[in-house]
Amino acid sequence: MERSRARDDAARPSAPRERASSPGETRAGGPPRVPEQARGEHRHEHGHETPRTGQDGSVPPAEPAARRPVRRHSVRGQILAALRTALVSGELAPGQVYSGPALGERFGVSATPVREAMQQLVLEGAVEVVPNRGFRVAERTARDLAELAEVRALIEVPVMLGLARTVAAERWAELRPLAEATTEAAACGDLAAYAERDRAFHGALLRLSGNHQLVMVADELHRRAQWPLAGAPRTIRAALVADAAEHSALLDALIAGDLPAVRTLVREHFTGGAG
Repeated sequence: MERSRARDDAARPSAPRERASSPGETRAGGPPRVPEQARGEHRHEHGHETPRTGQDGSVPPAEPAARRPVRRHSVRGQILAALRTALVSGELAPGQVYSGPALGERFGVSATPVREAMQQLVLEGAVEVVPNRGFRVAERTARDLAELAEVRALIEVPVMLGLARTVAAERWAELRPLAEATTEAAACGDLAAYAERDRAFHGALLRLSGNHQLVMVADELHRRAQWPLAGAPRTIRAALVADAAEHSALLDALIAGDLPAVRTLVREHFTGGAG
């Protein structure tokens, strides 16, 4: 009896041994196996990573934030801001062609985030693609600037007049530090800093309308108006100082409720220079 059972067991085919699954392979009846490293990254991304322990069971200190790798979208945003500053200051000259690798070397990054940032500037009209070479900075004319000033006036003059009738003088007075910040940048002759503070001042004025779409559209037009003209010299300090003085004069007119002065100041501010 025992011998017969042993012979039957020997004749019966043995069950196949489970084969180790390769990373990412789907097991029968189960989800794909995720490599251990990828799982660790996934846990870290969602804030559930299990702390690693040393041989003595202790948990090592967290890695300093300064040593953690910067995410790619953050690098792209930093490069985009740097490129915009270079455009306003004239460091990237109108008509000149710049390659992604060369700019990446200048900023100490790879060419990829530079190209991604440049594509955003292409959409904004600041640069254009030159096949197999890179990106050419757009050459704008005095007519381009005049057209931008006209569009900005059509949008902002009626808005500012409406706000002058409804916003209390105290609210306008709260914006005085922003106007003073533009004066400080103008006195230093820092064109890039002035451009940033100038947009901050005008954006604060328009945000009192409560219309977020208006603020975004106006800021985009304002940014385009700050790009230098082809062949024109860089804005001199005296022009910046005069432009900044108009900010304070506009606040004075708004606080006083002087509608004719508000209308005149806003129109002339757009056509006068850096504003």
